[in-house]
Amino acid sequence: MDSAEITLEAVPSAGDVPVEDWDACANPVPDPNSLSALDTLAAASSCAPSKAYYNPFISHAFFSAAEQSGSAIARTGWGARHLIAKIDDRIVGIVPCYLKSHSQGEYVFDRGWADAYERAGGRYYPKLQCSVPFTPATGPRLLIRGDADREQIGSALASGLVALCGVSKTSSVHVTFAREAEYKLLAEHGFLQRTDQQFHWHNQDFATFDDFLGTLNSRHRKGIKRERREAVASGISIHWLTGKDITEDAWDAFFAFYMETGSRKWGRPYLTRKFFSLIGENMSRDVLLVMAKRNGRWIAGAINFIGSDTLFGRNWGAIEHHPFLHFEVCYYQAIDFAIQHKLQVVEAGAQGEHKLARGYLPHTTYSAHYIADPGLRRAIADYLKRERAYVAEAGRELSELGPFRKVADEAP
Repeated sequence: MDSAEITLEAVPSAGDVPVEDWDACANPVPDPNSLSALDTLAAASSCAPSKAYYNPFISHAFFSAAEQSGSAIARTGWGARHLIAKIDDRIVGIVPCYLKSHSQGEYVFDRGWADAYERAGGRYYPKLQCSVPFTPATGPRLLIRGDADREQIGSALASGLVALCGVSKTSSVHVTFAREAEYKLLAEHGFLQRTDQQFHWHNQDFATFDDFLGTLNSRHRKGIKRERREAVASGISIHWLTGKDITEDAWDAFFAFYMETGSRKWGRPYLTRKFFSLIGENMSRDVLLVMAKRNGRWIAGAINFIGSDTLFGRNWGAIEHHPFLHFEVCYYQAIDFAIQHKLQVVEAGAQGEHKLARGYLPHTTYSAHYIADPGLRRAIADYLKRERAYVAEAGRELSELGPFRKVADEAP
């Protein structure tokens, strides 16, 4: 096939793309019946020779929930412009993309670029944002059907994003939390390269949480044990809910936590109550709610999404505040779940150097940015060169400060 056979179009909602076509591009698997995250976990636990990659955030169900719930719509500054690649009317590639009127809910911060450009007389918004709304989780952004020519379709999608920028009269295109290979491909098409860091936990084939603790130095090992004890000292019990165990009552409780904490943190939380019901209807087997109960009522919780090899931590909230409960619900319970289900990574969300002491190490994240204005592009390119060097050095320094025992350290 040559590139002339590929046609590109932008559609205004995930609902305009058939579910089976979207998911065949987002999470191509040998067996279409194995898309469920927990089914994939079961296969991994049974010593299957290989398992399909699955990322819940790029599934059709997640984007549909964000859009149908009114969370990611034009009125909230997220107008869908999903880029679709076809060959002979067959969808072979997708880039989830939104026309943005602000820079909120993205976690790769470009507000300084917008302010500088607008002070110089330019118009930064609208821009195109290729990402999962409100979700700083890493994963594919150029979604390509498993039986398609990845190099050919990837190049067509990259070129298509540049063309979409021009057609939609936007200032820029931003592809965030992408895979490194996509970051490099997009650079070949004129996108600027940006790095940042998150803190991820990595499983070393641990059988128990105590096995993980045994890899830490004495100070951090004792600190985590103390935090776990104190987190539940007020008669608090911790519960894992997934699948059919997540009732509407549980969603009501979690949404109350989300609104309480989100209102204090962001001013206006992004996700509507309907979003969680839609997730419950269509993705409950991909969801882990870690909930804390005291005196017979839910008081705090964290929502996680389950991938084939990664547990993605997302939102947390509480209506009662207890020392270290946040660390227990968000970090230590996630590690426990990953160990029990043989997941390799826990992504605990954006930023947070406090995660380092709890066994989460620096991990480089990648984004790519096409800037239409040549002057702005030159200024940002110079800034990003310095920023990449800073991120790399900070990552090295933080890794050296990690909580793990050195070879000459004491025994656990």
